[in-house]
Amino acid sequence: MKQTYIYTITSELSDREAVNSVTQELLGCLGIDYEMKGSDFADYGSHALDIIHICTGGTEGIFLKLLPELQAKSSKQFYLLTSGKHNSLAAALEILSYLRQNDIKGEIIHGDESYISHRIQVLAKVGEAREKLARCRLGVIGAPSDWLISSGVDYSLVSQRMGIELVDIPMEELLDTISATPMDFSSRPDDAFPMANRIYEALKTLLQQQNLQGFTLRCFDLLNTVHNTGCWALAKLNSEGYIAGCEGDIPALLSMTIAHAVTGISGFLANPATINPETGEILLAHCTIPFNMVQRYELYTHFESGIGIGIRGFMNEGPVTVFKVSGDLRRHYLAKGVLKMSLALPNLCRTQQLIQLNHHGDIDYFLNDPIGNHHIVLPGHQDALLKELLKGIS
Repeated sequence: MKQTYIYTITSELSDREAVNSVTQELLGCLGIDYEMKGSDFADYGSHALDIIHICTGGTEGIFLKLLPELQAKSSKQFYLLTSGKHNSLAAALEILSYLRQNDIKGEIIHGDESYISHRIQVLAKVGEAREKLARCRLGVIGAPSDWLISSGVDYSLVSQRMGIELVDIPMEELLDTISATPMDFSSRPDDAFPMANRIYEALKTLLQQQNLQGFTLRCFDLLNTVHNTGCWALAKLNSEGYIAGCEGDIPALLSMTIAHAVTGISGFLANPATINPETGEILLAHCTIPFNMVQRYELYTHFESGIGIGIRGFMNEGPVTVFKVSGDLRRHYLAKGVLKMSLALPNLCRTQQLIQLNHHGDIDYFLNDPIGNHHIVLPGHQDALLKELLKGIS
């Protein structure tokens, strides 16, 4: 199914043949996958991206008459495409001005072919991500860890602003599922791995039974109950397309879910361990990382407890994005940087990434106004897509 659908508004006084020629020339040069809907707005608002092509001047009154119908169909922002020919830009400016006067969001898409093409592709991808988020159901397995004192979340607000449904699942339900899951000693008959894999199988069963796209787990409770960790399970499930977070941290889970909707990767959830304000370097560490983010990995014990399985993953060096949203979704942190190297220091969680952030202010945030301790690392510079998505949320 196509992501982008284009509707048209044209003045009755215009030369339709000339206008259609301009429209075909413009859209033909963009190299985008779209479907032309013309003046039939029956299914407006039902796609990842709906664009209204203001083809000519003199269309302001036509749009105004259509506006109640369009608002009844969709609460999404209006995107007005214009070539600039036949006074189309002038009409789009008048329409956007009216929308802003009435507190209705809108944007004019206008420029050269490369700009218009890139802008539409970004908006289509972000629109698809928003649709994924609106269908997302996430589990909170066990309560958030006791030390997450700043990471509370209003479930109804998350549903209202993102469409995400958060579901509480008692820790006892996971423990019962683990007990009912057979232990497999065939693949790696060492002490820790069979139970670590059993936790993975049990979590996957819960995901399927509860129809979840992801979850966050109060994982430290596993240390005293089944004497193992969730690190292997989370790394594996994240690499299989689920979103799997640690320590019952719901804001971190939401951050991973947004990242996954845009990039297809959940990200590396980690604690800042050390910060150098003078150089702009930050060392982030945790005992699990999605397998689809690393070139290789090694298995160790969990750092804090010394039991179970912890994962030391080695990601390719190069551009990265560090990301986090607050529990009320009103704030976010988004910074570009470079992964300089992966470390293996003995006194930290197993996966360790030394990142050089691009701007000094990106470090100031951590020391003056952080959003909790956990942050998400993504490969590549993903800031453009994330910024666009967050416009409609935070």
